[in-house]
Amino acid sequence: MDWLTLLLIAIGLSTDAFAVSISNGIFLGRATPLQSCKVAGAFGLFQGIMPIFGYLLASLFAAQIVAVDHWIAFGLLAFIGGKMLWEVFRGEEEHGQENPLQWKTLLLSAVATSIDAMAVGVTMALGRTGLLEHDLGFLLCAAVIALVTFALCLIGVQLGCKTGSCFGRRAQIAGGLVLIGIGVKILLEHLLG
Repeated sequence: MDWLTLLLIAIGLSTDAFAVSISNGIFLGRATPLQSCKVAGAFGLFQGIMPIFGYLLASLFAAQIVAVDHWIAFGLLAFIGGKMLWEVFRGEEEHGQENPLQWKTLLLSAVATSIDAMAVGVTMALGRTGLLEHDLGFLLCAAVIALVTFALCLIGVQLGCKTGSCFGRRAQIAGGLVLIGIGVKILLEHLLG
């Protein structure tokens, strides 16, 4: 794996987390630097940990992980997005809705969007070329994936905050639909691909 390939993989893996970060920004309307870093840090952390996890467990569980990763991601994202839609259509005031920055919600989102990164870790274990020729090359790759995800998610939260203030409740509905859509996309990519 060369640097360009690694960067493209990192960007590809971070797109789902970026979209969820936008939806978190839409919900918040306004995010402090600490809140933005909390979202970006959670997504970056899991995007960095999952390839390491996949790399280390590749020889033991590769077939089982690949067989169900898309169902897990779909289920988690559909649940979170569905909950957002339920709260909007139930007529709950914005202040009464569950904050996407609560650890439980944030961690579920981070895990759901990083499951594909585990599969990348599995492939890194199978193809030890370029950056992966060195014993700790997979750690460097995981760090790059985490940093790229962190940076894109910081941008995503702020982008969501800007668009959310313009569109109000419609933006919250869009955010829930985006989460469900990402889950469906992940599921279809694995079932049809």
